[in-house]
Amino acid sequence: MLEPMPKGYIIAHVSVEDAERYAQYAMRAAQAQALFGARVLVRAGRYEILEGQARSRNVILEFPTYEQARGYFHSPEYQAARQFRIDAAIADIMVIEGVDED
Repeated sequence: MLEPMPKGYIIAHVSVEDAERYAQYAMRAAQAQALFGARVLVRAGRYEILEGQARSRNVILEFPTYEQARGYFHSPEYQAARQFRIDAAIADIMVIEGVDED
């Protein structure tokens, strides 16, 4: 029997500088997310800084595996969407492996 693989997550902290262009990015990124089985866990909701620095927009995407999360970011579909974000926002983005559920 195969062992279940831990989920993968993309975590992004973003400061939007051009809302119109960022909206174009978000629409295209959502299309790429669907291709890789992403589930949006957090998208710009209410937040409070408890320690350290933050950006105005926070996003957490869940993927079936770490490899799918990496594949999403490096995919041609996401990279095309990313071109709309580069001049529209400052972003800190990471991929992280989830805790094995066993």
